[in-house]
Amino acid sequence: MKYKITLEYDGTNYRGWQSQKNAHSVQDTLIKAAENFLGAPVNVQGAGRTDAGVHALGQVAHLETSKKVHPDSLRMGINDNLPASVNILKVENAQPLFHARHHAVSRSYLYLISRRRTAFGKRYVWWVKDNLDCAKMKQALDMCQGFHDFASFADKRMDKDASTKVNIEGIWLKEFDDIIAVRIVGSHFLWKMVRRIVGVTVEVGRGNFTKRDIEKMLNTYSELPARFTAPPSGLFLEKVLYEGDKLPPITPPVSLF
Repeated sequence: MKYKITLEYDGTNYRGWQSQKNAHSVQDTLIKAAENFLGAPVNVQGAGRTDAGVHALGQVAHLETSKKVHPDSLRMGINDNLPASVNILKVENAQPLFHARHHAVSRSYLYLISRRRTAFGKRYVWWVKDNLDCAKMKQALDMCQGFHDFASFADKRMDKDASTKVNIEGIWLKEFDDIIAVRIVGSHFLWKMVRRIVGVTVEVGRGNFTKRDIEKMLNTYSELPARFTAPPSGLFLEKVLYEGDKLPPITPPVSLF
């Protein structure tokens, strides 16, 4: 039997989604919980990896098992075996050929910047002390939309063989009182790419970079984005989109604050 699983997690204490030798991952945690509940081996594959410390509001995975279980019973049973930092939101029966990663058409990431120091949201935002010019930040983000070579924004140690040409389908900045939310949507992303786009955009907001600087980073290789990589705490895999899915309105996960 194959199931489609939608889950959320606080990635603070994980080395990312993907299983890794001698590292604490969300994927391994989910597999262990599912096997404890079902009493049988399972195969779990995610729609995409997330970096160490990065969170998810709507990661998607498929789970294969020899056991036939009602989706609601599977959700509750696995959740009972999961730590509080991981929570399954929904389980659906899936077609035998469904693949969480291969059938995804887009992925949406949300980055949260806080304008103030916070005692409760520190794990989920990047607090920037300086006043930021959001109008200039929006202009910088607009330059990243479309098909570009993001070699300057990739970590080639992890993406050695991957093409650095990526199509950004949509990119937005929206302000919510003390929170600045940046949403980036694309078919796929390179390792650390979103965090480096955000980091450079913040430097534009601080007045340290101009639109011309961003243009140079997109047209010729630069090591500058690596120096300004935004911290993982503010990054969320917001939603994995499949054929027919639509993006929700941009809203920060206010329940975290």
